[in-house]
Amino acid sequence: MPAASADTALGDALVAAGKLAPRDLERAQAASAELGNRLPDVLVQLGLVSEGDLAQARAQLHGVPLLRADEFPSSLPELPGVQPGFLALHHVLPLAVDEGSASVAVADPGDAFVLKALRLASGLRLNISVAAAADIDKALAERADASGEDAAAEGGDVDTGEFVEHLRDLASEAPVIRMVNTLIGRVIELRASDIHLEPFEDGLHLRYRVDGALDTAEVIAPRLGAAVASRIKLLAHLDIAERRLPQDGRIRTRVKGRELDLRVSTVPSVHGESVVMRVLDRTAVRLSLQDMGIPADTLALFADMLARPHGILLVTGPTGAGKTTTLYAGLSALDAGTQKIVTVEDPVEYQLPGIVQIQVHAQIGLTFASALRSILRQDPDVVMIGEMRDGETAQIAVQAALTGHLVLSTLHTNDAASAVIRLVDMGVERFLITSTVNGVVAQRLVRTLCSQCKTAEVPDPAWLQRTGLHRHLAPGAPIYQPRGCAACRGTGYRGRLGIYELLVIDDALRRAIGEGADAGALQALALQRGMRPLHDDGLRRVAAGLTTLEEVLRATQDAGDA
Repeated sequence: MPAASADTALGDALVAAGKLAPRDLERAQAASAELGNRLPDVLVQLGLVSEGDLAQARAQLHGVPLLRADEFPSSLPELPGVQPGFLALHHVLPLAVDEGSASVAVADPGDAFVLKALRLASGLRLNISVAAAADIDKALAERADASGEDAAAEGGDVDTGEFVEHLRDLASEAPVIRMVNTLIGRVIELRASDIHLEPFEDGLHLRYRVDGALDTAEVIAPRLGAAVASRIKLLAHLDIAERRLPQDGRIRTRVKGRELDLRVSTVPSVHGESVVMRVLDRTAVRLSLQDMGIPADTLALFADMLARPHGILLVTGPTGAGKTTTLYAGLSALDAGTQKIVTVEDPVEYQLPGIVQIQVHAQIGLTFASALRSILRQDPDVVMIGEMRDGETAQIAVQAALTGHLVLSTLHTNDAASAVIRLVDMGVERFLITSTVNGVVAQRLVRTLCSQCKTAEVPDPAWLQRTGLHRHLAPGAPIYQPRGCAACRGTGYRGRLGIYELLVIDDALRRAIGEGADAGALQALALQRGMRPLHDDGLRRVAAGLTTLEEVLRATQDAGDA
């Protein structure tokens, strides 16, 4: 039976057994067609059925016995002529070998290729039963550990060069290529920002970061872990022979018509190499200020600062708060046709038309500071510094602003007022700060409620008073809570939005900075001058039904106003 027909029959069987709703099946079929993945894989990835449900449905569909993990024999035999790697890749567990026949448990008894390959390689008749793929993988891993099959991977009996060539060959085999292509392809459906491959005793754990939260997708069999990591390293043009030191690379690929850039980082661990891929989806990123979700009053002030001919505009927040995206959106709002715009970044995340972008390369001496000095000899109008990491870079940025350049950059601080004190700590004189810094934007990302399943509730008035929501919510108006559905993969959230505070350095704040005010005093003065703090902007989003109070508290608990 062709794979598509088998998948359709399996989906119908799951619906008939009451394991899957017809509407969920339709959604999974649409996702399967879009991603090019098998329907059973999509059903498990979306959390619509378990691997146990799949195994039970397949057993009924093909009329073969279903085995649980506790029914596996304590001693597992070798299957003659079949390599352990093939068994692990295709989820095949030998149960018994007799004269002329073998009993095996498989995850998919409808996979004619696997069954034919087993018969040809072993020369035996096969007695087939079905088991969950995870149970088979675990049993194979335990057998490998007991028999010492992984000695080569640990560098025991096999020459290092031979092992590297073995890895290279394995990483170039079609099944491993398909596996890596599939795990990368899922990022479109999941809207993932990062892919994590983490080696542990039981295998290579595959996790995706979606809307800021990590979610485990599956566990890849231990014997395939090194091959999968090596395949990714080959794509990123890294040295697969070097497994003792961290490496960084980049993969450029196309998935379903969308160009993806993947920043690849590998580090050695006890059980193998940990691989993380940061997903940079050029078609998904919003580089228009109007599409950033910035409140209209804040956006007007931000645009005014971008229009100034010189000075420093800072964006601050923790890692992953969207600071670089905000700067990119700001640069996109400028006229690159009449202005010389240059950036220095580590790394260059997205390529912007009409803008000269420089990649930091510290190994050869191209640092933020050295690049910035060279940029200032290029007659720029606007300079973007990816991050002010040290006092030298900050000093050069200040000098650039004093000599008629508009400088955009980021800092890591908890709120906008603290950015001023961070510059002081970097060695920038206060009088120079008052002369150059126009403003500071602090921002966070919060998860957006799923529009398809969020539920309304009218909160208690006393609770509104305690939380401060009474200032933004009309009496009797509802707020919304997450519920969870197939569209949001049961989380209740889908996507993220920014919350912002904008500190405008006016005359009053300049005097306070010059007089030695600390971050707390600057924050208090800014609030008196009309600044809306992060927490308050978050409450406005709660009142608008876009997110929850829990999300706002999580994102702003380290900010000075929370």
